[in-house]
This record gives sequence, structure tokens and C-alpha cells, in this order.
Amino acid sequence: MTIRVHLDRLLVERGMTLTELADRVGVTVVNLSVLKNGRARAIRFSTLTALCRELDCQPGDLLSDSGE
Repeated sequence: MTIRVHLDRLLVERGMTLTELADRVGVTVVNLSVLKNGRARAIRFSTLTALCRELDCQPGDLLSDSGE
């Protein structure tokens, strides 16, 4: 199973940049970029909560199973 990250889509839908989100959440742009590009091996629940709060979404909107 592969987890897909939909950060790009959510950022476009919210009219927000990765840098702006990083500032709001308190995570580096580099770490968000790793997540966005699907190279992250883990994510803290506190980071996931902060991302969902700022993007006004649920975890399932941000992450999904690729079906593989």
C-alpha cells in the first residue's frame, strides 16, 4: 500500500503557497516539500493536525491510499 499526499491540490484550492503554509504551521518549507513530494516516511499527529487546521480539511482530504 502506498499513501498519496494531496498537498498540492489543497494548496491550489486554498490559494496558498507552500511557504505561507509552512509559516502558519511552524514547519520548514523543506519538510513540507518532502511531504508534498511523497518522500516523507512519517508525519507527527501534531503536524497533521496543524496542516488540517490551516487547510480547513480532514486527514483523509490530505492523505489517501493509492489502491496498490
